[in-house]
Amino acid sequence: MSLLYHKQNQELSSGVRLIQDVNASNSPMKYTAVKVLEFSADSLYEETLEAFEAGIVVLEGKVTITADDQTFEDIGQRTSIFDKIPTDSVYVSTGLAFGIRAKQAAKILIAYAPTNQTFPVRLIRGNIHQVEHRGKYNNKRLVQNILPDNLPFADKLLLVEVYTDSANWSSYPPHRHDHDDLPAESLLEEIYYHEMRPKQGFVFQRVYTDDLSLDETMAVQNQDVVVVPKGYHPVGVPDGYDSYYLNVMAGPTRVWHFHNAPEHAWIIDRQ
Repeated sequence: MSLLYHKQNQELSSGVRLIQDVNASNSPMKYTAVKVLEFSADSLYEETLEAFEAGIVVLEGKVTITADDQTFEDIGQRTSIFDKIPTDSVYVSTGLAFGIRAKQAAKILIAYAPTNQTFPVRLIRGNIHQVEHRGKYNNKRLVQNILPDNLPFADKLLLVEVYTDSANWSSYPPHRHDHDDLPAESLLEEIYYHEMRPKQGFVFQRVYTDDLSLDETMAVQNQDVVVVPKGYHPVGVPDGYDSYYLNVMAGPTRVWHFHNAPEHAWIIDRQ
């Protein structure tokens, strides 16, 4: 069974379903972890962080989040992930307790990175996202940066949403960020949380290194997770289906510098 590909779905508590829980105990990841939670109306989830910072992303619906005596009421900007509206998130620092209460059905992603640094609790409104349209031909995608490296709101975490339309490629041409060789390249682990429209769709994701000591290609379905401890990691979207993924990245230094696969770098000139 692949260590890179994760499926999970279980009842966590009354009204809260755990869709994904990927961490150092069940994956090769050292710098990143993720939970995805699905809430029914009037449900509550609570957690206390230890030596981790967390980014709480409201994927769908509206919730109220409390952390460190602060309350952010009714945050969230979309009824469906595929509304493509930049959503709201909350950053919570190490050692703090937080609660998420859903007044209506909602879906939440919590991204984690280990740290011993403290930062202020912060509401990150969707209207401050840096939105980009990347690529052309069959390499087009919409990028919504939630927590990029030029926003100094966190110690380690980087968060970004990517929409890729039917019959396009994403995270392409293949690139890696697994060498601690700044300024040329930064060492960042990456977790992909995937959704598709319609839900019965799938995408293909390949994770591989230059020497092919790691080389896995996975058929990824709705609400699945792929972890990228190292290597290149392109995504291909079949005709008829649209792709969404949320990337969680973290490593020793909070900066995103990547290296394109040399044999495929010519594709950039075509763009």
